[in-house]
Amino acid sequence: MFLTVPNASPVLKRVKRVKRVRAKAQIENLTGLLDRICSLVDCGVVPAESVSTVSVRQIVDTIGRRAYGPLLLALGLFSISPLTAIPGMTWASAAFTLLIALQLTFGMGRPWMPKNLLDAQVSASGLVKAVDALRPTARLVDRLLRPRLDFLARPPFVILIGLLCAAAALITFPLGFVPFLPVVPGLAIVLFGLGLVARDGLLLLLGAASVIGAFYLAHDAIESLVPMLQGMLARFQG
Repeated sequence: MFLTVPNASPVLKRVKRVKRVRAKAQIENLTGLLDRICSLVDCGVVPAESVSTVSVRQIVDTIGRRAYGPLLLALGLFSISPLTAIPGMTWASAAFTLLIALQLTFGMGRPWMPKNLLDAQVSASGLVKAVDALRPTARLVDRLLRPRLDFLARPPFVILIGLLCAAAALITFPLGFVPFLPVVPGLAIVLFGLGLVARDGLLLLLGAASVIGAFYLAHDAIESLVPMLQGMLARFQG
C-alpha cells in the first residue's frame, strides 16, 4: 500500500524554487561566475552543435539580476576580453557599466536594464573562448580571495564603490580611442566586482587605485588626441 501526499506538486515546485535561489547565491569567486556562464553554452561541446548565440538577457538572468557584484564582475571581464575587439563593444560595455554603477550608487535593489540591450546577442563561440582563456587566471585569483576589510563591501561604502565604478566607465569613453588603454578601467571594474562578490575590501582598494591610474591615462590620452583632432579639423576646413 502506497501513501499519497496531497498537493505534492506545489511542494515540489517550492523545493525546486529554493534550490534555484540557493544556486544563484553560490557565486563567491571568479571560477563560480565562469561556471555559471558555462551553464548557458556547454563549454565542453562545440558551440555550433549546441547554440550559436546567447542574449545578454540570458547571461544576466543566469548570473542573477539582483546581484551587483557578479554583474559588475561579468561586465569587467567582458571589457577586457577579446570580444571588445568588435567595433563599438568597448563603449557599449562602458555604457552598460555606467548604468549599473549609478543604480548601485542610488541603492536600487534590482538593477534596471533596457530591453534593447538585454536582447543583444553575443557569439557563443566567442563566449566559450573568453571563458576558456580566463580559467587559468581565475584559479590563480580565487586562491587569493578571502573576506577582509569586509565593511568596505557594505553600506555606506558601497555608495562610494558605485561612484568609482561610474567614474571608471566614464573614463573608458576617451580611452576607447587608444588601443589597449580601456583595459585599465576594465580591470578596475573586475576588482570591484570581485571585491563585492568575495567581500574582499583589499580588492576594492586596489580597484580604487586602478581608477586613479585610469584617470592619469585618460588625461594623457586626451592631451594627445586634442591636437590630432584639431589638425584633422583644420585640414577638413582648408
